[in-house]
Amino acid sequence: MPAESGIAEAAAVLRAGGLVAFPTETVYGLGANALDAEAAARIFEAKARPTFDPLITHLADAADLTELVGPVPPAVAALAERFWPGPLTLIVDRPAAIPPIVTSGLDTMAVRVPDEPSARALIAAAGVPVAAPSANRFGQLSPTRAEHVVAGLGYAVDVVLDGGPTRCGIESTIVDARGDRPVVLRLGALPVEALVEAVGPVIVRPGSSGQPVAPGTLAAHYAPRTPLRVAADVESAPGDGVRRGRLAFRERPTAGEWAAVEVLSPEGDLTVAAARLFDALHRLDAAGVTEIVAEPVPDVGVGRAINDRLRRAAATWH
Repeated sequence: MPAESGIAEAAAVLRAGGLVAFPTETVYGLGANALDAEAAARIFEAKARPTFDPLITHLADAADLTELVGPVPPAVAALAERFWPGPLTLIVDRPAAIPPIVTSGLDTMAVRVPDEPSARALIAAAGVPVAAPSANRFGQLSPTRAEHVVAGLGYAVDVVLDGGPTRCGIESTIVDARGDRPVVLRLGALPVEALVEAVGPVIVRPGSSGQPVAPGTLAAHYAPRTPLRVAADVESAPGDGVRRGRLAFRERPTAGEWAAVEVLSPEGDLTVAAARLFDALHRLDAAGVTEIVAEPVPDVGVGRAINDRLRRAAATWH
């Protein structure tokens, strides 16, 4: 149902322990009452998500953080004040009110305030914090449109709020600012450069080979159903009769027999490229190709997060 007109009904579903998919500025989230362990368990079941991968708790307003968690370290408070609402997830100590299943048994919790009016309105109307990973099957492409949610999860979701395509197109940046220097645990829609400008030097430490310390940090993740590899300067497809798709940054390949081509941003705008990334991969995935060859983008700003997603997708297949 339309996001704006469906808020009241969707909020009632959340309060009753149901699942609601809703748009944020990053990707669509699959939400449940974060105070309800059984509701949170439904998220893991619907996504086929391993219970060792923690969820992000979403709040309607930055002021709700201290009400839920209590006092937070000064650097956490400063980042929340500077970047919330927005695509920044912060690591805090897990409060007693949040059941351990939400944090996968960790004593820390990932939390953010989304910069999407309908998302904040939904959370406020529900009257509870909302645990919400991306609304897709675990490990697969994140959804940036309501139809991606329906195609991927179908009747596992009670309500899908349709807010159109998401603005950022990739997930939030995750930062642990409880220590001496902020640590970026997941690259995302908020560029590292913006963090450095706000708080000074940060440590970038994305990726996980064991139990994740933050959501979405597994080494292999965000993958299409079609095998994907990352390759720069591949202008033409090999003439071996294999149907291949090409994900290009700025320019459409002029040579070779590509079965399908998606260009992220002819203008070279990394923000536009990020917003189109998952949508383009969804289309290539549906094009009937046997392999997707993805071109990396300049590794600056939000481009670092785009390349991070491409590397994780490729790691699923190699």
